[in-house]
Amino acid sequence: MERLQKVIAKAGIASRRKAEELIRTGHVKVNGETVTEMGVQVGPHDTVSVDGKELRSEEKVYFLLNKPKKTICSLKDEKDRQTVLSCFPDVSERIFPIGRLDYETTGILILTNDGSFANQMMHPKYHLPKTYEVAVDGVITDNMAKMLSRGIMLEGKKTLPADVEILQRSEKRNKTVLHITIYEGRNREIRKMMEYFNCDVTRLCRIGYGFLTLGSLRQGQYRRLRPYEVRRLIAMSENQNEMPREEI
Repeated sequence: MERLQKVIAKAGIASRRKAEELIRTGHVKVNGETVTEMGVQVGPHDTVSVDGKELRSEEKVYFLLNKPKKTICSLKDEKDRQTVLSCFPDVSERIFPIGRLDYETTGILILTNDGSFANQMMHPKYHLPKTYEVAVDGVITDNMAKMLSRGIMLEGKKTLPADVEILQRSEKRNKTVLHITIYEGRNREIRKMMEYFNCDVTRLCRIGYGFLTLGSLRQGQYRRLRPYEVRRLIAMSENQNEMPREEI
């Protein structure tokens, strides 16, 4: 027997958190009866349906996408903007993105139909390192970089220490390009870090996720994660160890 929300997540419908929301809002039936309470256990002989569609076990798939600009990290958008699913026209599995990159941000985004894996990757206690290449209008000084590496106060809470590397800096042109590795998942954290120093982000790309890099993927291109990569991400999150990134 397994908890209902776990069964839904395993079927690739949504993450476990989203599955709980589907249950609470009356979208789930077990053996024809609507279930809205948490903690219900189901077995292999029970029939589970979501919005009238019976769950069937689905092969677990894992993709690394170089998210293009002007795409939304959701399954649909009320404003009819393009979603990241448009990059997967030939994928039949019902995949969803793990976490979010904002509309203008590009770079590494993992999509899957494995709700348990997604939940583990997004859990705040694991702090998988994520590296961003950031271009700004403004000059990030060495002192500012040191402040970021120690943590700064954002919205009343100090950020975790970040790894910062200045790649280019021009006082004459008033521009800076840098790499920042963070170990938490606050909403729009990199942009807010730059706003803290009155710098405007002109380009933001996530170039590292745990040990993964973009490699040769261009915007809008994706590849399947290899089984050993999935296992390594899981181990990395469980052990909370920094592992060296490697080119793919």
